Amino acid sequence: MDSLGSLNAFVLAAENRSFTVAGRRLGVSSSAVGKAVARLEERLGVRLLHRSTRTITPTPEGALFLERCRRIFAEIEVAERELSETQSAPRGKLRLSLPLVGMRLMPTLTAFMRAYPTVELDLDFTDRLVKVIEEGFDAVIRIGEISDSRLMSRTLCSFSHHIVASPDYLERHGIPHRPDDLKTHACLHYKYPTTGKLDPWPLKRSGRAPSLELPETAVANTIDPLIAMAEQGLGIACLPRFTIARELADGSLVPVLQKYVRDSRTFHILWPGSRHPSPKVRAFVDFIALHLATDKHSFGNEIGHAQARNEG
Repeated sequence: MDSLGSLNAFVLAAENRSFTVAGRRLGVSSSAVGKAVARLEERLGVRLLHRSTRTITPTPEGALFLERCRRIFAEIEVAERELSETQSAPRGKLRLSLPLVGMRLMPTLTAFMRAYPTVELDLDFTDRLVKVIEEGFDAVIRIGEISDSRLMSRTLCSFSHHIVASPDYLERHGIPHRPDDLKTHACLHYKYPTTGKLDPWPLKRSGRAPSLELPETAVANTIDPLIAMAEQGLGIACLPRFTIARELADGSLVPVLQKYVRDSRTFHILWPGSRHPSPKVRAFVDFIALHLATDKHSFGNEIGHAQARNEG
């Protein structure tokens, strides 16, 4: 601490070109400042300041040392601010980007709002891959590989899909027993909003993914219409497990071809890189990670769809 005090005395004296002004800023005498700088020079073995009766100026070595000291104190200031933030309550606007299917995460989001009433949520639901930093998001939920080194990330959980249809549809059209049987069924597809590509159904046959040309009875770039059409008996859909947890529970949709569905995708939450995220970001990351990992009734420990695999 004595060393930091000497460094601070030197910085103030060098910046103000005056021991007197530095002493006034520190609440000590000018001679105390002069002695502190002299002890620092003696320890370093180099003169840091030129002294005259009217002013003081940094030597070349002193000017270099001054810049280094400024960086040290800047780092200390950042560290103190970060430590202070860790002790403060989360508050302020939290701008989030979620896939459109994130509407089905609303129970978790509303629970967060009740737990942190001083945080104001600004929710942007979209299936496009947003530019987190450039567009000013505090955090985003995304599926797929993470390629931006400027972002911090945390894995929330993995998820898989179910191929489902209504009992009424299966009674009228029969239950498919093999992937090839789907060729004669009405198939409801999700397409990526950005590319327009269809999300391939993760069917495996003999350990290999078959190249099945499935009928395109209906195509939508968000999940809810596909769920509604499947419930109304208009076809078979391939949907993330957590998006249809309620429908599976009440029997309005039933799974088929389960032994042929083989997929695993990962849901991440990302935020701009920092050694210490703000309290509101840290609170949200911890909250959603905990809830999605433990809310097995709602999510079956499986979540997600929308931006799958970086938009195809």
